Amino acid sequence: MKYAVTSRGDEKSNLLRLKMIGYFDDFDMVYDESEPEIVISIGGDGTLLAAFHDYQHRLDKVTFVGIHTGHLGFYADWRPSEAEKLVFAIVEGKYDTAAYPLLKTTIKYGGNKEKVYLALNESTIKSSGGPFVVDVAINDAHFERFRGDGLCMSTPSGTTAYNKALGGALMHPSIEAMQLTEMASINNRVYRTIGSPLILPKHHSVTLKPVNDKDFQVSMDHLSILHRDVREIRYDVAQQKVMFARFRSFPFWKRVHDSFIEE
Repeated sequence: MKYAVTSRGDEKSNLLRLKMIGYFDDFDMVYDESEPEIVISIGGDGTLLAAFHDYQHRLDKVTFVGIHTGHLGFYADWRPSEAEKLVFAIVEGKYDTAAYPLLKTTIKYGGNKEKVYLALNESTIKSSGGPFVVDVAINDAHFERFRGDGLCMSTPSGTTAYNKALGGALMHPSIEAMQLTEMASINNRVYRTIGSPLILPKHHSVTLKPVNDKDFQVSMDHLSILHRDVREIRYDVAQQKVMFARFRSFPFWKRVHDSFIEE
């Protein structure tokens, strides 16, 4: 089996990475950063998000697993003390896989150009500096004109991240859907928005069209890029999914409890 190990870059994570590679050297495992079949991420959820973006072109061929060298994460759920145990489980192939939905973001520009991005957590859109005003359409039917700081579209697993901070609902990753939440919408006697998170099923799409400004700061997970001359931004539940290796039972709601409730 081909594998790769990514690290957050701090001393603790780097040392654990070398230690795990040493463990794997004792078995019939091939270190291959170009075409791995399993990627072990050492650091936190942010490190695994980075690994996802590095290998998103191989989603049908790669499985991810995360070790946290800081706080427990939703994606990085193994402890450093369990590294050797994890290696044995990988070598013996004693694991199942769990598939999580992803978000597809299509950005169209003037001149009929477009770019497509995938996100594991969420995509956000904000103005490049001026007022943020966009027309929101669901399944190509106009829904509202949004005025405010911005919008966030999240995957089910990403609802525990920025979406939660915006007051969105938490969704189980087995639900193939996406959730749109508002950032400080303007609601008064003149301007109105729905003022509530929207959960949309897989067969629905959301399109955002600029009203005035055509330059937007758009993020895909931890990656934020200024896009100019934007004509339209479309969100869909992606056809692709990300695969996580599961070696033991660790229910999603248990992760939620441990991350936000348990002291």
